[in-house]
Amino acid sequence: MIGLSAGDRVLVVAAHPDDESVGLGGTIATWTGSGITVDVLAIACVTMPMYGGVSDAALRSSEFEAACDALGVARRHIAWTDTDQARHPGAFLPDLITVIESGPGPSLHNSQPDVLVLPADGAHHQDHQAVHRAAMAAARPGDRAHRAIPRAVLGYDGPEDRAWQASGPRPLLVNTSAAWPRKEKALLSHASQLREAPHPRSIAKIRALDEACGAGCGTATAERLAIYRIEA
Repeated sequence: MIGLSAGDRVLVVAAHPDDESVGLGGTIATWTGSGITVDVLAIACVTMPMYGGVSDAALRSSEFEAACDALGVARRHIAWTDTDQARHPGAFLPDLITVIESGPGPSLHNSQPDVLVLPADGAHHQDHQAVHRAAMAAARPGDRAHRAIPRAVLGYDGPEDRAWQASGPRPLLVNTSAAWPRKEKALLSHASQLREAPHPRSIAKIRALDEACGAGCGTATAERLAIYRIEA
């Protein structure tokens, strides 16, 4: 896939813990199952009312660990928990860029990834929009002698993104048929963030969206990625 092979490295940046599973779980499992090392950096986790319930930071951190284990993720880290930065990451854009470039957990500097995967542009949520902007800035072209620059930058979306706006064509489709059981296990690990159908964050609807994506390329399920940069 896009020139990756066993031993290569991928850094996935997620706005919140669970985005990595909801939007990219099948692709991550496919990569790790092929011997590719995947690190995940989740930016923000807060304790607050959410979806008619409560987002509990300690519970979500535990769920994140379980989901990353299910997907075969190597290093994983939540950058900001119950801080002003976590509540309003878009207001701290310089700090957000630094976390992605060279933070203490998985980062461009620490992970040295061949591929960076970030929330796609046009995301419905302001935190996703901020993380997209920051990650694109962190991965800007430059001198590799002075900082880590991935040779490919990809974007992923989530079910709400597709529910809130019409879905345009994406140039890269990943066949996740064999990886779906591991994605489902990761999703079940994020139990506090799942909702009942017909909500787009229900397992039934996530599966249906993946099946619809797969129908376009003749597979049982698939995930779509936007290509921002690929170096041959």
